[in-house]
Amino acid sequence: MLSILKLDAGGIPQGWVTAEEATKQYADNSVLWTLGEPIFQMRGGISRATGMQSIIELHSIIAVKGSAKINLFDMVPVITKHKLFKRDRGLCAYCGDFIHENQAEAEHITPNSRGGKYSWMNLVISCRPCNQRKGNRTPEQAGMGLLYTPYLLSLYEDMILKGRNILADQMGYLTANLPKSSRLLECLS
Repeated sequence: MLSILKLDAGGIPQGWVTAEEATKQYADNSVLWTLGEPIFQMRGGISRATGMQSIIELHSIIAVKGSAKINLFDMVPVITKHKLFKRDRGLCAYCGDFIHENQAEAEHITPNSRGGKYSWMNLVISCRPCNQRKGNRTPEQAGMGLLYTPYLLSLYEDMILKGRNILADQMGYLTANLPKSSRLLECLS
């Protein structure tokens, strides 16, 4: 499915939209600028006056009128196991083994029963044996140190992890804005 990266006037990502949703933005004259070459054409009706069919060329990245409804510093991406798996590069936080995504477990560093929150900073990917060995204890109590530190995804990292078939120019735009410390940079290079 064709997805178009929608930005606000300042270039801040607002989300992925379908070709139909993007076409509405073009038709409403709310597209301010675009990046990349046209990737798709939407065909409309035939004009009685000219006898010509209307055509709207869609670009892979569009910026629309208005400013961001997202404050980059207040934004906390929704946590999914898939995004957590990608953030942690599929590595168990305790033993370092690579885990297949369908076998990975979202593990609370500080257990839920001990006040641990369901948050980016308290969740890591773990293999089942390590998760069971740690049990309802903190890593210190279980004698199992973390091999990497959890972190909160940036808006740009979240947009990459939400996208399914990201085109090269879309990926280029998003990766150019990734934090220098992003683990996704290692995966993408």
